[in-house]
Amino acid sequence: MDILIIAGAVLSLIGLIGLIYCIVSALRARKQGLSDEEMRVLLRGLVAWNMGALFTSILGLMMVVSGIFLS
Repeated sequence: MDILIIAGAVLSLIGLIGLIYCIVSALRARKQGLSDEEMRVLLRGLVAWNMGALFTSILGLMMVVSGIFLS
């Protein structure tokens, strides 16, 4: 079950990196002073990345918890 815990931790870390990427991208877009429509288009794409990163992180955490329970 150690493999499940390690794989889950790696998956959670990948999800966390994705979430940090979304935050940094949104802050950069805010500093650029884009128009309202350009900002909406950019943030619409970031929402998809954010949901994917969040799902990856949650899946990894579920793997870690499952590995701990099965140990």
